[in-house]
Amino acid sequence: MARVYSGKKGKHGSHKPPVKITPRWVTYKKDEIEKLVVQMTKERKNTAVIGTILRDQYGIPNIKAITGKTISQILRKNKLNPEMPEDMMSLLKKAVLLRGHLGRFKSDKHAQKGLENLESKIRRLGKFYVRKGLLPKGWKYSAEEAKLIVQK
Repeated sequence: MARVYSGKKGKHGSHKPPVKITPRWVTYKKDEIEKLVVQMTKERKNTAVIGTILRDQYGIPNIKAITGKTISQILRKNKLNPEMPEDMMSLLKKAVLLRGHLGRFKSDKHAQKGLENLESKIRRLGKFYVRKGLLPKGWKYSAEEAKLIVQK
């Protein structure tokens, strides 16, 4: 089977279109899209899931091209943004799960190294978010606090 060159790097996944214009087939207006985003946020969906749902079920390929704002900006405008950034929250969840795994399998050296790398990434990202003002000034990573935050 011959492969057709599509101009993309790699062969997996979807890629955003290079042109930042609103396609003609999108019938939703800016206000309707913002209402959909707010509604899905109230249903406790995160921004990545919201973007995927809008693309797959509503046929909206690029929210920023239509509204002029990202999903996060729409949430901030409506005061619905989460107290902890989503990428940090997912890293904390991963660290809590990995610590639980290491509690059961103490000799798993690969998991120990993975946890060290993951906690390093959390600390670096935490410093960045403290500088940006998305986390409080004295925020520091600790495994106990991460477990409490994830359990909320």
